[in-house]
Amino acid sequence: MALVTRRENGTAPRTYARDPFELARELFGWDAFGATRPAQAYSPAFEVKETADAYVLKADLPGFKDADVDISLHNGVLSIAGTRQAEKKEEGEAYYVYERQYGSFSRSFSLPDVADPDKVDARLDAGVLTVTIGKKAAAQPRKIGLRKE
Repeated sequence: MALVTRRENGTAPRTYARDPFELARELFGWDAFGATRPAQAYSPAFEVKETADAYVLKADLPGFKDADVDISLHNGVLSIAGTRQAEKKEEGEAYYVYERQYGSFSRSFSLPDVADPDKVDARLDAGVLTVTIGKKAAAQPRKIGLRKE
């Protein structure tokens, strides 16, 4: 707790005890419509890139186990879903800042026709999910030589 000294309308200074995180809660918890909104759903950050021979998707999933993530590919759509469970609050505990997000998420990505559904590899390592989808051989760039006359 911080002590804050204030002067109001020329009166003697008064000292208040103030929670250092109270201002942050007031600012970030402000609701323009006056209603309390539910906590924001969990939404991990994704990165999608294309290499010469594959498409690579990466997602930040800290604290996830293999059993918490479901990956499926159907009709050219890659779907990734998962659930992050909240920690149980013990009696007598008080949180001053609670910014970690929990809950379920689901993301779907349409794959191009050149993606090969038989060449999919997924792994979860150190909280980073990496899904690699290979390209079909016909989609690989090839060099065409010039014919000599």
